Amino acid sequence: MRVRVSRCCSLPNVLSMAAPRSLLVEGGRFRDEENAEDSPTSKKPKSDAKLPLSRWEFATALGVFFIFSTGLFCIYFTMPAAEYNKIKLPRTIADLRVLKDHLATYANLYPAKFILGYCSTYIFMQTFMIPGTIFMSLLAGALFGVVRGLFLVVFNATAGASSCFFLSKLIGRPIVSWLWPEKLKFFQAEIAKRRDKLLNYMLFLRVTPTLPNLFINLASPIVDIPFHVFFLATLIGLIPASFITVRAGLALGDLKSVKDLYDFKTLSVLFFIGLVSIFPTLLKRKRIYE
Repeated sequence: MRVRVSRCCSLPNVLSMAAPRSLLVEGGRFRDEENAEDSPTSKKPKSDAKLPLSRWEFATALGVFFIFSTGLFCIYFTMPAAEYNKIKLPRTIADLRVLKDHLATYANLYPAKFILGYCSTYIFMQTFMIPGTIFMSLLAGALFGVVRGLFLVVFNATAGASSCFFLSKLIGRPIVSWLWPEKLKFFQAEIAKRRDKLLNYMLFLRVTPTLPNLFINLASPIVDIPFHVFFLATLIGLIPASFITVRAGLALGDLKSVKDLYDFKTLSVLFFIGLVSIFPTLLKRKRIYE
């Protein structure tokens, strides 16, 4: 007789946005998206289970990461000399202030090369889901102002999400099925019901913190969302949250925590924008019922 013992534990609920959409709702406040895990309804894999990647898939992922890393290294290698010991990915607002003070002069002396390095780093982090893009968005506002900072953030977040989309299309199915089996089934069912107004629904997801951006980027190719829909929804849907984050970068000295970026009023505005984007879908459904 065989006895099978199953063990599972719940993952914390995450809702993301950001520019970047790297923010998540937690108790009415936001935190960094890439540090987030799944919702309580999803089951966490067994601690002793192995990631369900074949040797070919693992080699492909490693190869893509190596190519991106090599390109990023080459870009940094050609950059003008700097105090590299002071350049590191910030993890707190205090770290970000130090980095901003150090990079301000560098950005003024070498604007083109600095922007190239900034964009490469942002896209690399977004592609491989490395935590910290929210700080990169704040840095854009602090160094470039609202208009140029918003353009940079939306461009980089969209490019990074698109890279993540194609990477997931290549090797993502076993990973997403392993991490979020129930959420993937739910997302697939919702997409199937909204095929005729898919862009509106994707805009709603991008604007509001209904689903984590990490999950959307990875799951979209698996549930057969066309890339042009994914791209447009990402490009347009990230603008409201990116504007809030970039604008906050102008007052970096007064900011104490990332959680201070969003209050109830800000969340209400974002949900209102999301509801406006999905309104055509709701209206059509009402007409069908009538």
